[in-house]
Amino acid sequence: MNLLERLEQSLATEPAPFFEIGDTVRVKVRVTEARAYGKKKTEEEKERIQIFEGVVIGRKGRKGSETFTVRKISFGVGVERIFPVHSPNLAGIDVVRKGKVRRAKLYYLRDKKGKAAKIPEREFSRIPKKSKATTVAAVKEPPSEDTSSSEASE
Repeated sequence: MNLLERLEQSLATEPAPFFEIGDTVRVKVRVTEARAYGKKKTEEEKERIQIFEGVVIGRKGRKGSETFTVRKISFGVGVERIFPVHSPNLAGIDVVRKGKVRRAKLYYLRDKKGKAAKIPEREFSRIPKKSKATTVAAVKEPPSEDTSSSEASE
């Protein structure tokens, strides 16, 4: 294992929340601000959480270098931000609503405005690929109780 792979593994310590392309997410970003004030020019670092809410229009990369792009309309202007999935500056990712799309990249939303840019909502939530096999194995039918009740009545 080379040095780059080791670095990627150390960055991906906790699993990322499950979200897909087309979902509306609320990304909480830690922002540090350095303020200088007074005659002595003392500096103070202040940390706050900034929320960026929008539609996920794409994901790129894999493992530690995976990024996702979020697009929102702010005061009539389209704004896009690219976030690394495993960044220490991310305080959290909340899924607001699930979107029903049939594309891997939603770059066509850049040209749309108003209701044309709206994505229909998905009624059900998809199961992540990794946990799908465990849920299928857990959904086996138990032995029927009809045979045991008929034997007890005899």
